Amino acid sequence: MSFGLIALLTSMFAGVATYSFSRTNLVDQRFEATKSQALSNAQLMKTLLQTRRNLAGSLITTIRTDSRGYAIVRIDPQNFFYATDPLSFTQADLPDSLVASVQAGRAATQRFEHDGELYQGFGIPMTAVGADYYEVFPLRETQRTLGFILSALLAGLIVATATAIALGWFTSRRLLLPVRRVVDAAADIGGGRLDARLEPEDDPDLNRLAVTFNEMADAVQERIEREVRFASDVSHELRSPITALSAAVDVLAARRSELSDRNQQALDVLTTQVRRFDRMVIDLLELSRLDSGTSSLRYEDVDLTDFVRRVAQRSGFGAVPIVVSGIVHDHVSTDRLRLERIIVNLLVNAREHAGGPVAILIDGRVDTVALTVVDEGPGIPEADRQRIFNRFARGSSAARGSGTGLGLSIALEHAVALGGQIRIENNLPRGLRFVLEIPTEPDTATRGLE
Repeated sequence: MSFGLIALLTSMFAGVATYSFSRTNLVDQRFEATKSQALSNAQLMKTLLQTRRNLAGSLITTIRTDSRGYAIVRIDPQNFFYATDPLSFTQADLPDSLVASVQAGRAATQRFEHDGELYQGFGIPMTAVGADYYEVFPLRETQRTLGFILSALLAGLIVATATAIALGWFTSRRLLLPVRRVVDAAADIGGGRLDARLEPEDDPDLNRLAVTFNEMADAVQERIEREVRFASDVSHELRSPITALSAAVDVLAARRSELSDRNQQALDVLTTQVRRFDRMVIDLLELSRLDSGTSSLRYEDVDLTDFVRRVAQRSGFGAVPIVVSGIVHDHVSTDRLRLERIIVNLLVNAREHAGGPVAILIDGRVDTVALTVVDEGPGIPEADRQRIFNRFARGSSAARGSGTGLGLSIALEHAVALGGQIRIENNLPRGLRFVLEIPTEPDTATRGLE
């Protein structure tokens, strides 16, 4: 657009200058030519009236004027006016100011309109023969020429502006194309495609940019993959000691009655922390699979209401009421394992931080379905509602030592993989609603993990 604006302003300036110069030049030329002709004709009429004054009416017809021009002579003292044939233009059509100036003995010129056409009028007093001479010239051709010049300038202005816009658009696209490629590649990397790279460029400077970007992307990919491998390796290595600790804790728990009260309290703390540790390891393994991109989507038809009911029963939430509303979807095409993981994590989150879920709502829409876990807990401040979906993030009201801080993060990543989202709404009079929205068909889902 900058190219177009510069071209428009430049063309307008040049056009105005050209039109002004052309108009002044054409009008001045026309004025000087008609003035010279009017003076010559006035001198001829003066000579003729000196010898044949009584033939003024016939003498005026001998005056040669411009095409469509007219000559008029006024004879004193009778104040008779005689005009050239045909009598389509008479003294009554002359401007009064022009006639008054000439009758006062002053030569005058005036531009005026008659029947919608512009004329240039001249008045010349001939005191020596007691007469006044008037001659008018049409300016139609001059106006037509100026109109043609103006049309040509406007056409040139439009063409120049359009050409500049097209040239600027083409040039900017060529110049910004490498930058756009960098932006697209960066967006791909940010979206999880760590192998996105730039193609080599012909221009040395641009090729240096592409090489530098690719080197940076290689370093980022290597670091992320190293961190993922580290988390996965650590999680795997921890499975054996965690299993051993769990077995040992189960043995101690079986003989809990034989322990003193103080030892029983210590055993309870140990049991809680070992189980939390075990869940954290499992969550870390799942996150490492998500980060590495090895977890694919496997779509299949699911009877959502029956599926949610069975998941709730298996997870210990069978007493939570399930309410169905909206459009009833007999089947939803989705990934069973991912959906089950989301539902369980939302239910467990409500149990650990809000006193347990009080209802599960299923609301069918045209292309989506909303699954809501309702609680009546203390709620979460507005400032924390996005932060709690981060890994290891915990709400300010969360009980110390409860949960791993990974459940909501894993649920959100699974929801995004299914093409959906999770949002938090207030539940009146108290509590929150965790709303999962997913599409009913895989065609409308984001299938980047397949």
